[in-house]
Amino acid sequence: MADTAVDVHHGEHAHDDHHGPSGILKYIWSTDHKIIAMQYMFTGMFMAVIGGFMAYVFRMQLAFPGISVPGFGQVSPGEYNALVTNHGSIMIFWVAMPVLIAAFGNYLIPLMIGADDMVFPKINRLSYQVFLLSAIILLVSLFVEGGGFGGAWTSYPPLSASGEYNQTDLGSSLWLAAVAIEFVAFLLGGINFIVTLMNSRAPGMKAYDIPLVCWMIVIASILFMLSVGPLVAGAVMLFFDQTIGTGFYDPARGGDPILWQHLFWFFGHPEVYVVLLPAIGITVDVIATFARKKIFGYKMVLYTAVATGVLSFFVWAHHQFIAGIDPRMANVFTVTTLLISVPIAEMCFVIIATLYGGAIRLTTPMLWALAFMAEFLIGGVTGIFLGASGADIYFHDTYFVLAHFHYTFFPIAIIGTFCGFTYWFPKMFGRMMNDTLGKIHFWGTIIPFNFIFIPLFVLGMGGQHRRIYNYEHFPELAGADMYQLRQIATIALLVMLAFQLVFFYNWFVSLAKGEKAGKNPWKSNTLEWTTESPPPHGNWPKDELPNVYRGPYEYGHPDREEDYWPQNLPS
Repeated sequence: MADTAVDVHHGEHAHDDHHGPSGILKYIWSTDHKIIAMQYMFTGMFMAVIGGFMAYVFRMQLAFPGISVPGFGQVSPGEYNALVTNHGSIMIFWVAMPVLIAAFGNYLIPLMIGADDMVFPKINRLSYQVFLLSAIILLVSLFVEGGGFGGAWTSYPPLSASGEYNQTDLGSSLWLAAVAIEFVAFLLGGINFIVTLMNSRAPGMKAYDIPLVCWMIVIASILFMLSVGPLVAGAVMLFFDQTIGTGFYDPARGGDPILWQHLFWFFGHPEVYVVLLPAIGITVDVIATFARKKIFGYKMVLYTAVATGVLSFFVWAHHQFIAGIDPRMANVFTVTTLLISVPIAEMCFVIIATLYGGAIRLTTPMLWALAFMAEFLIGGVTGIFLGASGADIYFHDTYFVLAHFHYTFFPIAIIGTFCGFTYWFPKMFGRMMNDTLGKIHFWGTIIPFNFIFIPLFVLGMGGQHRRIYNYEHFPELAGADMYQLRQIATIALLVMLAFQLVFFYNWFVSLAKGEKAGKNPWKSNTLEWTTESPPPHGNWPKDELPNVYRGPYEYGHPDREEDYWPQNLPS
């Protein structure tokens, strides 16, 4: 089988001789996809710090009730609810989505397909500006009269809908507006990702030559576009309930609070796969590089990603098994929930098969990729229990659900992000991160993470209900054993947060003094590694965009860095 290599061609689809703003405006008003990617990434990292601080505060309250938390003070019940609510909202909507989809999508898609920029650069810039506005509104909502919204990140009515129950009307309305505005930003960005991937590939790059991470980001964007519409409509109705006294979700006025649950989870469960697929794409690409093998079953992964997206629209009511839905429908959603685990399991087996027989190098990005697999599998297996309607009757709204959710989302939002960031750091900044510090940070994150959430599985199986401010009010949940487990989880969180300082130290020191990276320090085989590190404006020199072609050699020219081998060719 002939292989594919890269040539540089002159004239065809070369980028215009355009220049972005100079000076400080380069980082504020640029239409360069790389700058916009950095804006999303750094904003997401800033929001992650805020979300992490919130987790620190409410976990201290859970482990040591009534304590004056250093850096915050005493936590009132209303503040506790607001902290829990906004921690979940931030980590999903303002960390996982902007980093995994917007930041990596913006940075990687043009570089990996041989384009000079996004198809719609001004819309791209607008998408970040709208996203930044949403983040500002969310932060403002925490400081208005009455405090931040405390009705949980799912914002179930009546806690979020009527003034009788919702004592922070302004905070909840601002929270809702922030989420809606953020959705607009991702709709704008998704348009760019899809059109760019379909229309701006380098000459010779076929659909099955596209790196999986690009496919995954585009599939995730399509899923988001297809699922968000009902929630936007539901959010408008909820906003009207909050502000002008309508009764869409108020039974006393003919409304139905369960309607919101249907609208929310019809979006909410595809949303899991909206952030999961890019994380899997990053993991697969990193593992292929450091196992020194092509991806096993490239087309199968692509097909099952599409199948996962389709199935994700038919599982939403497994979140509502105890909400009063027809038990016969619960059986249907139990079956669809079990079915959707099949394509995800297939992807995991593909990753294991890619590792099999490989010349594995345990670099820092590879460690993150392997940890993603290990931790996410725990989340997936425990999800099977919650997908069975009978078991969910007991587990629902306990800490078992919380632990399962974090074993799903922490690998996606945090481990997947660190995997991608440490892998593409040399390309982004032209310098290598310190590998020793990277591994210290890795182990200082992964080990405490398991000590945080494994005890929560035990607490959940013991019946501990979540969203309780002080368990001293519930003697059956306030035993010494349960307090010890809560304290172990909290101390482990403090350790994990402390090790993030190692990451920031490594990041800043590497930016200033790290070893020069060169074009392709990992000896990878995707197009972004054929240009300079960091890439110039336009990604490649003028009139030298890459041209993918199938050369006469089975494995190309191993001595030439610019050879490009698609991930799907058989050995």
